[in-house]
Amino acid sequence: MAQGRAAKRPDAVAGIVEDWARERPELDTSPLEVLARLHRSYLQYQSRMTSRLDEHGLSVAGFDVLTALRRAGAPYRLTAGQLADSGLISSAGVTLRLDRLEKDGLLVRERDAGDRRVVYSRLTEAGLAKVDEVFAEHLENERRMLDGLSPAERRQLGRLLSKLERSIVDSDDIPAQRAETG
Repeated sequence: MAQGRAAKRPDAVAGIVEDWARERPELDTSPLEVLARLHRSYLQYQSRMTSRLDEHGLSVAGFDVLTALRRAGAPYRLTAGQLADSGLISSAGVTLRLDRLEKDGLLVRERDAGDRRVVYSRLTEAGLAKVDEVFAEHLENERRMLDGLSPAERRQLGRLLSKLERSIVDSDDIPAQRAETG
């Protein structure tokens, strides 16, 4: 029975939507069409990305630190606060990540010559070589994952995901707006 049922459904989300339509037909489940697929896609992406980084002895968090330092340009250094502000790294675990990367010889910490209170994390030569190698492989891995989309579809999806992100962030303001007008 399960095989026949799975064969009728194009994907798991379609099956979930179909189940809810049967069980609660009065509910609009259209958000699942987007957000459940986005979530499932993210989980697949995360799994593939993590396994590649594991091969290089890196965590996703460590990789994010290395790429932030690399994007900063020569001399490839940032403070912990700047790393946290870079958008991919939460401030909560920056110190632990930096400790691990320093232990692995991928970065060093240096005090600012003009203000000894300021501490920079800087890529070492080994760190620079590692991030350049791993990032190139990361992009190739992402290209493979997107092979099912044409270049135009990739651009369109990028625009739509940007719009979706803004919509999600803006949704925090909607209850407050309703309360003010209600």
